[in-house]
Amino acid sequence: MNRIRALVATAALCLSGPALAGPEQDRGAILRVIAQMEAAWNRGDFRGYMAGFRNPDVVFVSGGKFQDGWQGTLDHYVRDYGSSPATRGTLHFYDMKVDMLSGDAAMLVGRYHLERPAHAAEGVNTRLFRKIDGRWVITLNHVSAHDVPSRIAAPMPTAPADRRNPPAP
Repeated sequence: MNRIRALVATAALCLSGPALAGPEQDRGAILRVIAQMEAAWNRGDFRGYMAGFRNPDVVFVSGGKFQDGWQGTLDHYVRDYGSSPATRGTLHFYDMKVDMLSGDAAMLVGRYHLERPAHAAEGVNTRLFRKIDGRWVITLNHVSAHDVPSRIAAPMPTAPADRRNPPAP
């Protein structure tokens, strides 16, 4: 009888709470956030892009300067990239490496390429993700960028990938 009660209690606990995600599921969720951000940028949806960042108090550093939180970053994107598809360009994230720091914190280091007819750019993003209310969001974003020649003829890889196990040479 005690054994049956223990089994019923264990089953009830397992079924009553949300399933806990493991590191692999969390890495996948973080990479999905990045893929959703890329897709939003490329369709001109800057608010959709910003959905990946903690609102209102993301810390965003670019060009050696702090942006003014979530709204200041959105305003910067709309002002500096939003006038046309040519100024917005096509954004691609790649070479993603996700390190799980704890059950609710992860660091992502990856590269990006922004293809535009003028002023193509690429660089490195270092992002601190936090799991807040069950959702992974970027709480700190640091961008290191440089201008590059246009690569319109040379496509970039098609999807973000986790580089924990790179292929052997």
